[in-house]
Amino acid sequence: MSLLLSVSQIRGPILTQLRSSTSIFTRKMSSIEQFKQSPHKLLVIPGPIEVSDEVLFANAHPSMSHVSPDFIPVLGDCIRMTRTVVDTAKGQPFLIAGSGTLGWDQIAANLVEPGENALVLHSGYFGDSFAECLETYGANVDQLKAEIGAAVSQEAIAEALGKKKYKLLTFTHVDTSTAVLSDAKAIVETVRRVSPETLVALDGVCSVASEEIHMDQWDVDVIITASQKGLGTPPGLSILVASVRAMQVFSSRKSRPTSYYGSWKKWLPVMQAYESGKPSYFATPPVNLIYAFHASLSKITKSSPSLAERYELHRDASRKVKAAAQELGLKQLPLDPAFAANGMTALWYPDGLSAGDILPRLVKKGIVVAGGLHVDVKDKYFRIGHMGITAVEKSRGDVDAVVKALGETLAEAAAEKLKQANLRFGPLKDNGLMMKARL
Repeated sequence: MSLLLSVSQIRGPILTQLRSSTSIFTRKMSSIEQFKQSPHKLLVIPGPIEVSDEVLFANAHPSMSHVSPDFIPVLGDCIRMTRTVVDTAKGQPFLIAGSGTLGWDQIAANLVEPGENALVLHSGYFGDSFAECLETYGANVDQLKAEIGAAVSQEAIAEALGKKKYKLLTFTHVDTSTAVLSDAKAIVETVRRVSPETLVALDGVCSVASEEIHMDQWDVDVIITASQKGLGTPPGLSILVASVRAMQVFSSRKSRPTSYYGSWKKWLPVMQAYESGKPSYFATPPVNLIYAFHASLSKITKSSPSLAERYELHRDASRKVKAAAQELGLKQLPLDPAFAANGMTALWYPDGLSAGDILPRLVKKGIVVAGGLHVDVKDKYFRIGHMGITAVEKSRGDVDAVVKALGETLAEAAAEKLKQANLRFGPLKDNGLMMKARL
């Protein structure tokens, strides 16, 4: 008997084995009930956030054409459910592959023409960034800057609008760098009273689905956000909703949009086609991410808890984290509780401790938080995210785990500092931080 086997003789059994393995894998992965994400550290930064098994399972959808009859209604549903999340009946959503930052580019390229004036309300790092983006597209930009930890006052807004005509006013609803929550309803009311023709753009990257928003009732012109925060989806989707007024301003532009990829002239027909159940093409949408987004939106808008209940659950989680921090002797970066976000908390490091004392210890306990971001104080504080399933699904125990780990970390860090001081200077007394951390 010859010891040489033909290629077909070898390939046949191998392919049979591969097909068998693939079918087993398919069977194992065919049901969400059988899918569980692997153990990992708890991600409680202010985005990206923890994502549910259902959403990750949807993200693992087999690769599919973006013009497939199966995919078209998925994107169409996402457009409709996005309206529900921001509470608008007639706003026009744009769901485009990209970071939340792409929302700035869309606003600057489609609603402001070169040489027109824009007013940016600054409550942290992202005010500077939005201003820079607008300037890149040719806008004349003024900023109203609040002190660190505060939001711009209504009096300052009214005064600025009374002195100069602005095409656009922008504000960051929750600035991720400071955890400052601006009063969206009051801001729009001030603009409509003093300068009713000025468009109002709400940067909701860190607020949509975790802070209460009513686009139509508050008369907001544009809301931008992203998939990876309160909307509970992996990063990669830029989400924008424009009001009827904003779309009319866009349609009456004297010059062409100053972006190619971000031009609504390109994307509006695509969004309208998919919502009406027809395929269209300008650039390939992130198909798998849209499936994941659909799974998350369905949970948010079509099941229990309701949107109103979700907002209250975020407030509950926020109160719990902030109360625990206060018990531990930690102070918030927001100067007033009225300015404090519900989806995240920013805390100053206690005296004598720094990022190196806190963050690595939390990681060892399986908790991932974020350091500071505001350029003026970035080494002096840290940030905890508590949005999405971390806040809404109490049975997960995420907030309890964070509070417990934070207390243990502060006690350990303070004990280590005291030990080092004793070795260097002789016995010293506990400064009280250890006792607070044990509470």
